[in-house]
Amino acid sequence: MDISIVVPVYNEQDNVDAVYSALKVALQAMGCSYEIVMVDDGSTDESYKKLTLLASADAALKVIRFRRNFGQTAAMSAGFDYAKGDIIIPLDGDLQNDPADIPRLVAKIHEGYDVVSGWRRSRKDTFITRKIPSLLANALISRLTGVHLHDYGCTLKAYRSEVLDGINLYGEMHRFVPALACQFGAKVAELPVNHFPRLHGVSKYGISRTFRVILDLITVKFLMAYSTKPIQLFGKWGIYTILAGFGTGAMTLYMKIFEHLSMNRNPLLILTAFLLFMGAQFIVLGLLGELNVRTYFESQRKPIYAVKDGINLD
Repeated sequence: MDISIVVPVYNEQDNVDAVYSALKVALQAMGCSYEIVMVDDGSTDESYKKLTLLASADAALKVIRFRRNFGQTAAMSAGFDYAKGDIIIPLDGDLQNDPADIPRLVAKIHEGYDVVSGWRRSRKDTFITRKIPSLLANALISRLTGVHLHDYGCTLKAYRSEVLDGINLYGEMHRFVPALACQFGAKVAELPVNHFPRLHGVSKYGISRTFRVILDLITVKFLMAYSTKPIQLFGKWGIYTILAGFGTGAMTLYMKIFEHLSMNRNPLLILTAFLLFMGAQFIVLGLLGELNVRTYFESQRKPIYAVKDGINLD
């Protein structure tokens, strides 16, 4: 299988037929083997009924139905798990992404890239609630991950299938796949793509999603920088905190000896005890993290590296 298209669908009964038709036109023109994996994320409208009718007439259309609504990330993760193509391309089920961009993404992959991320340069969304939060989030994500993309939120991306093998998605982490893949040495590119206004239905995501993305960004930053060495993060802050405790302790003694101030009424004494205690807690937390890391990798015999290819290996 050359290409797998993954489409999360949630209450998109008015868009399902049009998305399917546009995908068929784009994929058939490419002259390659393909499949379309549509994931019904617990829709409560007629989306699944329409998908069933389409799949009954086309074996290239695979349909997965969730028992309830698990969210876009879960839907994409299921699509990735069932996809069999060498190149996997997710896109939204609301017709705002353009299936005509798929050949360009695939051509960019064939230039030697592992991930090609779409960039909605002329995004057709509301300015206050969608564009501004997106601009701020993209700048923050690029800064913290070191993978500079204009549009992390664009669903339309292309991945080599092997890039997704070692990546598990939780929360809202589907948007961070390029950064997570880059951690394992993937070559990432960005390509401007078309973006259309929504014609049918309503968006399922609002500005409240921004806060969930920020929390997931903290997780991604930790996974990228310290997932195999948590003691270096928590131990460092533990040492800083203990040194600060020694500093406030020394000031407390100085005030007692030279300024004849009572230690019992000196708030620095309480601060000293607090800082020393917190420093010890940070170091213990780092040690517990090290134990968890070793349990995770060693119990699964999971390496802490990723091999791209090899020669004459058994």
